[in-house]
Amino acid sequence: MSKVEEFEELRPLLFSIAYRILSSVGEAEDAVQETWLRYDASPTLPVSTKAFLSTTVTRISIDVLRSARVRREAYVGPWFPEPLLSDPYQDPARAAELADSVSMAALLLLERLSPLERSVFVLREVFAFGFDEVAAAVGRSEAACRQLLVRARRHMEAGRPRFEADRQERQELATRFFDALRNGDVGGLRNLLAADVSMVGDGGGKAPQLARSVMGAERVARLLGTVFPLLSRVDVTFEPHEVNGQPGAVFRDRDGRVLHTLALDVLDGRIQTIRGVINPDKLGHLGPVADAWAINREVKRARRQAD
Repeated sequence: MSKVEEFEELRPLLFSIAYRILSSVGEAEDAVQETWLRYDASPTLPVSTKAFLSTTVTRISIDVLRSARVRREAYVGPWFPEPLLSDPYQDPARAAELADSVSMAALLLLERLSPLERSVFVLREVFAFGFDEVAAAVGRSEAACRQLLVRARRHMEAGRPRFEADRQERQELATRFFDALRNGDVGGLRNLLAADVSMVGDGGGKAPQLARSVMGAERVARLLGTVFPLLSRVDVTFEPHEVNGQPGAVFRDRDGRVLHTLALDVLDGRIQTIRGVINPDKLGHLGPVADAWAINREVKRARRQAD
């Protein structure tokens, strides 16, 4: 194969590695592009193209993550990863494991790790690289990588997300949730929520949001059952869609522009967490982005008219 063909064959893997390290679609795509530029400029062909490209994208991602962490410390309100609607890397034998590793909950846990710990964990635990490959990718000895993995596992195990084992049951519950949401059925919503459910929004100070954090089935159900019928009055619609490997939806304005996403964590037959991303900076990769402030003004007018 030509260089281009070899690279394109490995692109899905490279993006999936970079996204799990960076939690950003845009930054992951940039890391993959920079990897191609370095590969294309290399005067010699590597013994293993996969090893060379994986090492390159990992090191680029580590450098980007180190600077990104400084920006995230100054972030306004809760910070969530950029929503990912589909993971390009497919491995049918490990589909459920890969989906869980890219969930919002898992990526937020990964934020607790150092860039090196995170990279070692992603390469070894998610993509099953050998320790020799991991060591080459992060520029550390195999012994050091084993220690990094031990620390990473300890942090991850302390808060490892758990999800409904049966993905079909998870999806069926999500379907009932979005039907109740569409109908403004507060009672129906309440019955699907865990008693201690939390709903959190990431607006980054650049968009209005329902609330930074709402806790408890009654409060969350009433808020959702009140707001979304108002959104439908101003022609906001939503399409159920997997978001970061979990049940979710993409919300759009009357012109089809992306307003925000929701992702649901499901466990024990109930929705445990609802995470919304409405920061326009995190939605551009999904298509044209709606003016959330304008929609917010329309919703307020609709509420006054209803009163």
